Amino acid sequence: MRETAQRAAIAALVVGGILALSLALWQLRLVVALLFLAFIIAAAMRPTVDKLAERGVPRAGGIGVHYLVLIGVVGAFLWLVVPRAIDQVDEAIRGLPQTRSDLGEQARDETGIRHDILLGLQRRLDDLPAGESLVDPAVTVTLTVFEVALGIFFTLACAAYWIFERDRAVNLVCSLVPRPRRKKVRDTWSLIDAKLGAYVRGQALLVALVGTALSLAFWAVGLPYWILVGAFAGLVELIPVIGPLAAGALAVGVGLTVSWETALAAGLAVLFVRLLEDYLVIPRVLGDAVGLTPLVVLVAVTACGLLFGGFAVILAIPLAAVIGTVIDVVLRDKDPAEEEVPAVIFSAKEAEVG
Repeated sequence: MRETAQRAAIAALVVGGILALSLALWQLRLVVALLFLAFIIAAAMRPTVDKLAERGVPRAGGIGVHYLVLIGVVGAFLWLVVPRAIDQVDEAIRGLPQTRSDLGEQARDETGIRHDILLGLQRRLDDLPAGESLVDPAVTVTLTVFEVALGIFFTLACAAYWIFERDRAVNLVCSLVPRPRRKKVRDTWSLIDAKLGAYVRGQALLVALVGTALSLAFWAVGLPYWILVGAFAGLVELIPVIGPLAAGALAVGVGLTVSWETALAAGLAVLFVRLLEDYLVIPRVLGDAVGLTPLVVLVAVTACGLLFGGFAVILAIPLAAVIGTVIDVVLRDKDPAEEEVPAVIFSAKEAEVG
């Protein structure tokens, strides 16, 4: 009886500990998501950092080079794109009503679906509390910007530290498993790292290529706000499945404000770029980097969006790739050392071997 009671108590403690840990992780899911994003960014940077280290550049200097390049890309984007985008936004909102009374007058003048949209917007504005009871919009925007900046700093800092600490973490995990399995654990970790790095570098290239190509195509067909729509189409490449559909719908919707011919041309441009991407760019750039079927991608994106919110959608494919790799190694008994991963600029495996 005493032995049974002890086993029951140990089992209850284990189950309780697992539940408590799961609840804590759920409450800290944003931090966990940012940490996972940091690991992904570190995986993308590590091959270049290792290549620079072979040429005498310290790892800290290699990480600094990556961040300087990132700052330079963002600065170039702000310098080249943002002024034109601001002009297009000003043009877009110039004809919109500025006050509730203007909105009401325009709603009375309009007919059809636009009338219904404006009337519904007016009713919702009327239901809002008085301006004195609202939080100052400037304060809200400032807090949001501060939170986003803090999240970016946290992610980039964790990515930098993880490049230094990953080998120690691998050694620690390998020390906890039996000696015959340590090589397999290390190879599995390296394979996951290579897949995540290839995926991130490939996605960065796709965002740049798709955004540039569609912006030029929209400009050629005379689509209003072509640079805004093109930039949006490039950014939503980060969102699997849903992103391209949203880009196509937005392009067609904006085109309909001009004519059905412009809408058709914009839709065909999105379709052409998408087909070019699926049949030419992705096979050559990404190949089978993550090894996921379209059905698995769709399920992973939907599940992550429902469980963790919209932000986690961009982490759906990397998370599914990690789980799929572990399943292949543990259940299907695949040898991780024999798996091939597209290099996408740099090969993570070659960097580790070197």
